[in-house]
Formats: sequence, structure tokens, C-alpha cells
Amino acid sequence: MATTAAEDEQAGNRGEVRRPALSPSRASDFKQCPLLYRFRAVDRLPEVPTKAQLRGTLVHSVLERLFALPGPERLPARARELLAPAWSQLSDQRPEWAELFAGEGEEQVRSWLSSAEKLLDSYFALEDPRRLEPEACELHVEIELGSGVLLRGYVDRLDVAPTGEIRVVDYKTGAAPREIGEAKAMFQMKFYAVVLWRLRGIVPRQLKLMYLTDGQSLAYTPDEPELRRFERTLEAIWEAILRAGRTGDFRPNPGRLCDWCAHQARCPSFGGTPPPYPGWPEPDAGDETPLDRAD
Repeated sequence: MATTAAEDEQAGNRGEVRRPALSPSRASDFKQCPLLYRFRAVDRLPEVPTKAQLRGTLVHSVLERLFALPGPERLPARARELLAPAWSQLSDQRPEWAELFAGEGEEQVRSWLSSAEKLLDSYFALEDPRRLEPEACELHVEIELGSGVLLRGYVDRLDVAPTGEIRVVDYKTGAAPREIGEAKAMFQMKFYAVVLWRLRGIVPRQLKLMYLTDGQSLAYTPDEPELRRFERTLEAIWEAILRAGRTGDFRPNPGRLCDWCAHQARCPSFGGTPPPYPGWPEPDAGDETPLDRAD
């Protein structure tokens, strides 16, 4: 099943109950640190976003709006014009995001918006959107594998050639260590490749990562045997999550990314104590947030 982000949000607003599912961000969390997965997916502890994360979310929103325009209008100046209204809408939807700028003057906010402009300029240096007609942007995809594992996620952009070949495009604006961030990003892209392969019966021709901070692209071509192996990896991750969910045994796994973790104060590896285990969440522990998609 594939829906737009707006359609999926409407379903959530109607209170529709969905089965627990595995998303690329939550699967990556569990691989990195089972306790981090628990904090985010089970306890659902709040995390204060950074301005860099908000900037990434804003840039994703602008690029989605840009591709909604007629091709000839997709110009750098037009993209810059979309920044302020896009931020106004995002901050209205999530007032707590705007609170990060409380006490700051207009100059600081303009400087932050200017840093988002630089990411957009970097995007235009990588490709010309006037020459592209994506099938979808911010596409929600969902598939149940033969094993019963439900996969769910959002694709930044899906390009489909007249010949039927599929390209999956993902924009990266974060600043995680390159080797770690690249590995997590490729895990995410293979996740989408498996979902689209099972939905459409076509192995994506290309997985393309666009790094807007440094103006570089990374393209990868998967094949069917590789996706079969990766599908088994996802099934194994979900089984491990369910085992931990039954017992509450989500163990910390200290590593280099602990410096970026918002939950060190609750982590035993740093002298903290997790809250009491609340039990496996219902109805769903697999959703990604806009901040996840802006990594």
C-alpha cells in the first residue's frame, strides 16, 4: 500500500488503529541500541529537537512544495520564497518547535533561514528539478511480508522512468559522522527498496542519497538476491524486537553515537535508570517522525 503523507495524517486524525510495524528509523535504532529503541518506540519519551533537525525538516518540506509546482517554476529563487511560508506552517502545526527560538531576535531567525537557503542552493547544484517529474514526494509505503512482518516508512521522492524503472531518492541534511551516517542511510534505502520491490514486483534501478550539507550524491544499484538477504535481516530484527518486547529486556549498547543521544541521563551505561517498563505499546510502535525523515 502506498499513500501520501497527507493521506496518512488524515487516517491518524480519524483515529484509525494500525498494527505494530517496523520502520527504517526504528529498525536502525534497535540495531544501534535496543534501549534507544525502547525509549523512542515503547516509552515514547519526548526529545527536544535541535535547530539543525528543524532545518532539515524545513528543507524537506520546501522540496516537497517545489515539486508540486509546474516544472518551469522550480527555480532557486522560488525555493527560497517557499522557506518562510513552509516554516510558518510547520511551526503552527508544532508550536513547541517555534519555542526553540523563544527570546531570540528576528536577526537570529533570519540567519537560521539563511542556513536553510544554503542547503537548497546545494540541492540545485546537484540536479535540475525542472527536468524531473517524480511520481510522488513524501510517499507513505507499507507492506506485509510473507513472514507476517509489517514494514512501514516514508520515501522522500520516487522517480519512475517511462520504461518503468524506479529510482528512490533521499535528501540528507544531518551532520552525523560520515561513515556512520552513510551506513544508516544505506540501511534506510535498502529498507525502501525491499518495500517497493514487494509492492510493485520491480527491484529499484537506483537508490540515490543526496547530501545537501556538502553537495555530494551517492548512488547504489541493488539486486534481487541482495534484497532477499536484507528482507531476512529485517525479519530477524523484528523477531528480536518482539522478544525484547515480551520481557522488557532492551539493553544499552554504548558506542560513538551516544554523544548525540538525548537519553543519557536515563541510560545505565551513564549511571542513569530507565523508567519502569510500560509493556509493549498498542496499537503501533513503528512510526517515523518528520525529524526522523530529515536526518
